[in-house]
Amino acid sequence: QVQLVESGGGLVQAGGSLRLSCAASGRTFSSYVMGWFRQAPGKEREFVAAIRWSGGSTYYADSVKGRFTISRDNAKNTVALQLNSLKPEDTAVYYCAAHRYSGFFYTVARRYDSWGQGTQVTVSS
Repeated sequence: QVQLVESGGGLVQAGGSLRLSCAASGRTFSSYVMGWFRQAPGKEREFVAAIRWSGGSTYYADSVKGRFTISRDNAKNTVALQLNSLKPEDTAVYYCAAHRYSGFFYTVARRYDSWGQGTQVTVSS
C-alpha cells in the first residue's frame, strides 16, 4: 500500500508561484510513476504532470507545459510540483497519485491506484 501526503498549497496572485510537495511511503517506488492531477469545482479531475521514479522522465499536460515542473527526490521519497506564472484557471485541488510503470505514462485518473488527500491552490486575479 502506497501512502501519499501533499503539502504546499495556498493562495497566490496571478503570475505568482507555489511549490507543492508529495511525501510517499509504504513501499519501494523505483517501478512507479508519480503524477499530479487537479480538480476544480464542478469539473472532472484533470491530469497535470507525471514523472517516472526510475530515470526521472516526465510528461506534462499542454495547459501547464513551460509553467509547471515536476521533480522527485529519491533520498527523501518526495515528488514536487513547481507552479510558476500561475493563472486564475489553475485554481483547483491538486492531488498526488501513483501507478506502476508498465511502459506508459497514464493521463487518466482511473489508471492511478494510490492517491493523496489533496491540497488547495487558489490563484486570485
